[in-house]
Amino acid sequence: MSEATIIDGKATAASVTDEISARATRLVEETGVKPGLAVVLVGEDPASQVYVRNKGRMAEKCGFHSVQHNLPADAAEIDILSLVTQLNNDPEIHGILVQLPLPAHIDEGKVLQLIKPEKDVDGFHPVNVGLLGAGQTEKALVPCTPAGSVLLAKRAAGGDLTGLNAVIVGRSNIVGKPVAQLLLQENCTVTIAHSRTRNLQEVVKGADLLIAAVGRPQMITGDWIKEGAIIIDVGINRIPAPEKGEGKTRLVGDVDFDTAKTVAKAITPVPGGVGPMTIAMLMANTLTAARRQQNLAEEPPLF
Repeated sequence: MSEATIIDGKATAASVTDEISARATRLVEETGVKPGLAVVLVGEDPASQVYVRNKGRMAEKCGFHSVQHNLPADAAEIDILSLVTQLNNDPEIHGILVQLPLPAHIDEGKVLQLIKPEKDVDGFHPVNVGLLGAGQTEKALVPCTPAGSVLLAKRAAGGDLTGLNAVIVGRSNIVGKPVAQLLLQENCTVTIAHSRTRNLQEVVKGADLLIAAVGRPQMITGDWIKEGAIIIDVGINRIPAPEKGEGKTRLVGDVDFDTAKTVAKAITPVPGGVGPMTIAMLMANTLTAARRQQNLAEEPPLF
């Protein structure tokens, strides 16, 4: 079997954001409303700063009204809650994203649940979680990484996932559980596997579609993979890279890319796979939120 097709997340994300930009332009021309995204960053975590900066740049590229609020790591919980309330009541802000993780003294659940569901562009509010679980994606704001992962899987499969045996390794609220709900709606047969799954390798070996989101670098190797499977690797792990010099590191996924690509039909790289899609789907959610808050009809789905 020839090597797997590399699923280009950057190119797919670019096509998605081009469409979002065009739709945002039409929205402004027709209504005068510019989609507004507010990102709240608490503390100075370097990775979070990079993520927030990239989200802001993409929002501006899509023609959105983009604002960023930076709070110190020792900010009081009441100050964060007050800011979220202010953004909830701001008619120019249609989407609110509080960058996670928050400092340990902040109750993440309290903060996330305060965001109005219709402005919850991360898709973490219990209302959006419930709508997704009930299959009402036309009313929900869907978590960005799961949405981007399914879009990549569908394109790799030729647009239809019906009947595929999908295995998700990882049961987090952020990826594992919501991606399972989305795949059920795509008519897949879905298994959620995790650290307590018996015979995990055998379970993974049965996957026509594998979503790896377990947070363990290169855990899933080529001998775990069914020949011809589609692999969406959500993992982002930093490991030592002595070949690049002393103290250097590199990013890898949860799947051992080099051995898996000799067996799979298609596979996402890390970096350059799911990551760009997460930001693209955040832009999609912001545009959707803006249209809904103006009581406008839904546009055709991006995937």
